Amino acid sequence: MKPLAELLRHLARPGVTELTLATGRPPMIRGSNGYEPLDPTAVTAEDVTRALQAMVGVARANTVTETPVQWSVNANGLGALSIAAMRKGDLVHLRLTRASEGAPAPAAAPAQQAVPAPAPAAAPRAPAAPAAPAPVPAAARPAPAAAPVQQARAPEPAAQPAPRATSLPRAFTQTPRELTVLLESARGLGASDVHVVAGRPALFRLVGDLVPQGEPLDPARVEQLLLPVVPERLRPVLEKDGSCDFSLESPEMGRFRVNVGRQRTGLKGTFRVIAREVPTLESLGLPMDIAKATHHHQGLIVITGPSGHGKTSTLAAIVDIINRETTHHVLTVEDPVEFVHPRKKALISQREVGSHTRTFASALKGSLREDPDVIVVGELRDTETVRMALAAAETGHLLISTMNTPSAAKTIDRLIDLFPPADQQQVRLSLSSGLRLIVSQRLLPAADGKGLVAAVEVLPGSVALGNLIRDNKTFQIPSLQQRGKSLGIVRFEDSLAEVVRSGKVKLEVAKAFADNPDELEAVVTGKRPGTTVPAPETAQDSARLLSKMGSLMGRKGS
Repeated sequence: MKPLAELLRHLARPGVTELTLATGRPPMIRGSNGYEPLDPTAVTAEDVTRALQAMVGVARANTVTETPVQWSVNANGLGALSIAAMRKGDLVHLRLTRASEGAPAPAAAPAQQAVPAPAPAAAPRAPAAPAAPAPVPAAARPAPAAAPVQQARAPEPAAQPAPRATSLPRAFTQTPRELTVLLESARGLGASDVHVVAGRPALFRLVGDLVPQGEPLDPARVEQLLLPVVPERLRPVLEKDGSCDFSLESPEMGRFRVNVGRQRTGLKGTFRVIAREVPTLESLGLPMDIAKATHHHQGLIVITGPSGHGKTSTLAAIVDIINRETTHHVLTVEDPVEFVHPRKKALISQREVGSHTRTFASALKGSLREDPDVIVVGELRDTETVRMALAAAETGHLLISTMNTPSAAKTIDRLIDLFPPADQQQVRLSLSSGLRLIVSQRLLPAADGKGLVAAVEVLPGSVALGNLIRDNKTFQIPSLQQRGKSLGIVRFEDSLAEVVRSGKVKLEVAKAFADNPDELEAVVTGKRPGTTVPAPETAQDSARLLSKMGSLMGRKGS
């Protein structure tokens, strides 16, 4: 089914009064010429349920039964919409009618026609009570007349109270309906990011590629969608700096990390879809040996990789291990908070830069007096944050963070190079004794095209690694990785070879991510890299080759 936001746009067309979604039938609109399908593909019960949840919320959608129920909502650009829904077994029927088009909503289209004609008139109805249904299939029965606005049928109000405003961040309570529908569609399709850009259609990042959705959005419309979700405290930041970061959340929609900024054509919003459940190492396809690093009582763990390659998910999975298995106090500092960790065995204190603390460095400075066992920093961005992180790791705390670096060896170089030359030897000493683990990861398109697969480089702390760091011989780390399997080291090329052998990733895709594609191909196929010597084509070529071999053997024997 097409995204709900795209289907709703048809209600703005002149003469269109109704949008109908029913199980096993294509999406249809009703205009002056009757019903017409919008998409040849029949919608499923899941499609209809997801659309209903996006419009009225999960709690109200779950109350729909055989007795039709109706709500009224406001949609930006469309005005008031009357929503009627009913369910019988696996059949779900949803009808959206523009309230300005008249009182009783028109009857649904017949269920048995491929291109339905207008339905016959329904039986006469009293102003407030539905008449007996016509003898047609349950999915096509007409909905009753509207109940009062925002009110379900009489027996239900106590079972579906409206959510309290205080339970949601203020920004999400002001989210325009069209943007809410767009984000719900992105989550349903499995998109990792949503881009809303002036002058372009909305873009979903699906399996690494940006896919346009619907028609281009003009700059004024984008401002109407994005400005209401920017928190009041960040609007001066947006005006001054040109961009700001924050999060959106609701029980029905889930959680999103948001960046809103200005660019050449107008405003641009980027929404990162946060999974509803905190992931595990197993669900992410990561080595379970990573969990061993959480047994340390102090030191530094760094998750690295390019932006958008799952560092935050891995960080959340490691924190969840500590939350499940220990009674530690875990203090997190993020900008903004992404995964919200539920209460388990550990005590989790999550702080957001801008809301609960001024900067990463100031939060780290204050955290040392809060009796933490584990400190989680969203990102090591600058010298001051790294300095405070190393100090915390040396004073009896386990510090876990992320960096945007391409490999484990370059992560160590970056940590050292952030400091002036006079301080770098002290930093080497701190890292040589305090580094516990570096995980560098990339996400590769799966062979079936339906998802992403993680390939990782694992470099645990060891005496050998500490000696190389202390003696400023980090250029020898690749050599250590080649012979360090007994230390728990996993080379990135070996991880690539493993996902190719298991059929999760195609060889050509993996070679694009490898530092040495020929070596990767040799490891996967079992053939040594290099050119092959062609066989001699004629007897003269064969004699010449034998003569050369004889002379070489003679020289070697002499």
